[in-house]
Amino acid sequence: MKDSKIALNILSSSLNVLVMVLILFVLLKAGEVAYGLGYRIFTEPAMEASPGRDVAVRVEKDMSGIELGSMLEEKRLVDNGFLFAIQFGLSAYADKVKAGTYTLNTSQTAGEIIRLLAGEGAEDTEE
Repeated sequence: MKDSKIALNILSSSLNVLVMVLILFVLLKAGEVAYGLGYRIFTEPAMEASPGRDVAVRVEKDMSGIELGSMLEEKRLVDNGFLFAIQFGLSAYADKVKAGTYTLNTSQTAGEIIRLLAGEGAEDTEE
């Protein structure tokens, strides 16, 4: 009886250690993913090296960041539309984007594109 209690205690302790190691592993992986996403938000490179290619885009009034990101991803101006939407939402220009037709370039970063869409460059916009 005493031997079975000792074996049960050892098994219980082993399972507790295994669960703790598994939890630690999951937390480390989640941290790695979060760091990678955060890093990409602030350092995402342009799609192509300079000179790139020009692409015309039409921005509609009241377009959401997700819609804008999806459109730019379809036109291969950004790598990930959802990531662009996060960058857009975190930027100081999120509520300053103007409707209009823009000529963007694949050598521009997401930050440069956001600034242009907010009227920080000479583009053809409509009020």
